[in-house]
Amino acid sequence: MNLSLWGIRHPLPAVMLFIALCVAGFYGLHRLPISSLPDIQLPEVRVTINMPGATPSQLETDVTRRVEDAVASLTGIDKLNSTVSEGSSVTRIQFDLGRDMREALDEVRDAVSRIRSNLPNDIEEPVIVRQNLIGQTLLSYAVRSSRMAPDELSWFVDDTVTKTLFGVAGVGSVTRTGGVDREIRVALKPDVLQAYGVTATAISQQLARLQLERPGGRTTAGGAEQAVRTIATVRSAVELGNYPLFLPDGRSVRLSALATVTDGAGTPHDAALLNGQPVIGIAVGRSRGTSEVAVGGAVRAKVAALVAQTPGLEFIEVASSVEQAEGSYQASINMLWEGALLAVLVVWWFLRDWRATWISAIALPLSIMPTFAVMYWLDFSLNLLTLLALAVVIGILVDDAIVEVENVARHRGMGKTPMQAAIDASNEIGIAVIATSATLAAVFVPVAFLSGVVGKFFREFGWTAAAAVLFSLLVARLLTPMLAAYFMKREPRHAEDTALMHWYLKWVRRALAHRRITIGLAILTFLASLALVPFLPKTFVPASDTTRTQLEVELPPGARLEETVQATEHIRERLKTLADFASAFSRVGAANNGQGGGAEVFAPEVRKAAMVLQFKENRSHSMQELEILVREVLSSEPGVRLSFTAQGPGDRLELVLAGRDPADLSIAARTLGDAVRSLPGLGSVTSSAALLRPEILIRPDPARAADLGVSTVEIADATRIATSGDFRQRLAKLNLADRQIPIRVQLSEDALNNPAVLGQLRVSGKKRDDLQAAIAALKAEDFGIALQFTNFRD
Repeated sequence: MNLSLWGIRHPLPAVMLFIALCVAGFYGLHRLPISSLPDIQLPEVRVTINMPGATPSQLETDVTRRVEDAVASLTGIDKLNSTVSEGSSVTRIQFDLGRDMREALDEVRDAVSRIRSNLPNDIEEPVIVRQNLIGQTLLSYAVRSSRMAPDELSWFVDDTVTKTLFGVAGVGSVTRTGGVDREIRVALKPDVLQAYGVTATAISQQLARLQLERPGGRTTAGGAEQAVRTIATVRSAVELGNYPLFLPDGRSVRLSALATVTDGAGTPHDAALLNGQPVIGIAVGRSRGTSEVAVGGAVRAKVAALVAQTPGLEFIEVASSVEQAEGSYQASINMLWEGALLAVLVVWWFLRDWRATWISAIALPLSIMPTFAVMYWLDFSLNLLTLLALAVVIGILVDDAIVEVENVARHRGMGKTPMQAAIDASNEIGIAVIATSATLAAVFVPVAFLSGVVGKFFREFGWTAAAAVLFSLLVARLLTPMLAAYFMKREPRHAEDTALMHWYLKWVRRALAHRRITIGLAILTFLASLALVPFLPKTFVPASDTTRTQLEVELPPGARLEETVQATEHIRERLKTLADFASAFSRVGAANNGQGGGAEVFAPEVRKAAMVLQFKENRSHSMQELEILVREVLSSEPGVRLSFTAQGPGDRLELVLAGRDPADLSIAARTLGDAVRSLPGLGSVTSSAALLRPEILIRPDPARAADLGVSTVEIADATRIATSGDFRQRLAKLNLADRQIPIRVQLSEDALNNPAVLGQLRVSGKKRDDLQAAIAALKAEDFGIALQFTNFRD
């Protein structure tokens, strides 16, 4: 079937078809999300298991190895690796590309469920999620208030701000850094515990069993069915202090006699500072498939409304990816308009006929608009790669239409009618036009099938470019001949060639007369172009020159939160010497460092911090040069590891070393790190190899423990509860109208500063009299110094 002939003879259906395509394109354009890069779903599943207070070696033995053994038998696994840090184990299962990830996720969940009974009882519930790449944190704020205390502001952020932001369509995560968590602190007095013969474990367990509100079934009373509840909770710290506890000898005593009960802030594990001033940090992440610009605008509107409704509240935006996405979108759209306008001007310059010009130029919007409908149908977004695809093909889209129009004009010059000229011209070059567009599509379609992670990104690029080219072919074969037949009715103008055309034809004749020289020059030009390739920088995505960068700070193991805060402040003071430096926002101990909007949660480490460095808009250096200057200024900073966060794909290279001996592996990691630091072009080299971490080791004497009927579990529980309190899921709760406040039982801060107090802790034995005995024959090894606790009290 001759499509061009059908379009000429039936113009109305052809016009209606393109009207429908353009309407669909306008609908898709307004529904397409705007983002910096495509939202990529990698074939990877992550299993995150948190166990507060556990050491990496303990987690590796009790958790990580068992999870790896459970999932290793699954089909289609490409890579399996785990990262173990203090209190957290993360196992990454990378499957082969093309694997059904819903099925893979279910299989991983089933595998972990089968070994759940073999894992320690103290772990938190495993978090199993698919890995999504949805860009960095959308918006980060520093929040402060002149009218709220730190605990009030923290609860306001947790309750009001978080709920408000989650009400915004497209918000996927809201995390808080800094502030304080309200907590009922029961600070035990060691000497009083010794006097009453009670253990810290017994007090914590009693409170957890007594401070409960449980359902009691149903009964019929007064002719009606009524629910039964058992309520044994208190409403304040004062009531809790007056709560009676029973002793092993049958007596009872008030809790206030054994401990100091206070209602205040819990022990902080993270902090946020803006230019040295304590604030609360909020990181907002978007959901997959949503628009960075739309979600960012809605979040900013909600924040503005909160500030207007709450006197004294201040939100300072410290980081944002919205401007980058919006700037890329606006620049690409402007470039599309400019390219289309230049294409039209060039067409008019050569054809010198406004009718032929607009018939050719109309191919641009009629090819691009339906492409937006295809992008929406395929769940694409307006990102760097799809907009780049449209920019690449913007000049190609009008080629077929120009060829069609020029050939119609040539046939009109033969004296044919517009209708006959359009029919003959379209039939004459139909195969050539189809071959040209099919060749271009054949170039772009394979890009959509690239393998690996790169192929995931360029899938949208290939299909967008191919769809636009195919729509331009449809325009050229169906609409352009019809428009030429009905609108190019004016008699053709026989104009003489211009001086430019004479100059061009002269060089064409010379090239044809000297074919060998022409071919030789073309080959030399091609080879010279290939010779320049090694001098071009190679990267996945070009580095963006923004005004912000993130510096990661890591202190040696054992560093306290206060020391990390002091280190970040010292770094900020040194960076103030840079002329382009503006401000710094520090997140100390922040879980996951506020990156991403995924569901994965890591246990925070107080020795790590992330600093968002803000530089001036009118700076004299690029961001890459500023990072080099920052490294030079901080090169002499003692006892601190510094590295910059990757700004995009390809900014960081990771090398994984595997081995069976941890000691040899650490040596190999240090050797490799020293070797690669000498390579040119590297910014910073860091290693995740575990550093020596200070510990106090408690080793029970098996014979003495067996004689007293004391188990290792009881010793470990007594030590944990006395030093840091019970696990979060086991803590007693204080029920308020709007929330539950945990009740944490542990020794007082003064007692915790003395390691010898551990030797005086009491544990439960097999006999009632043994409850009066202290822990038997314990050794505490602190930095290699052994202390033998041998003095016990009855």
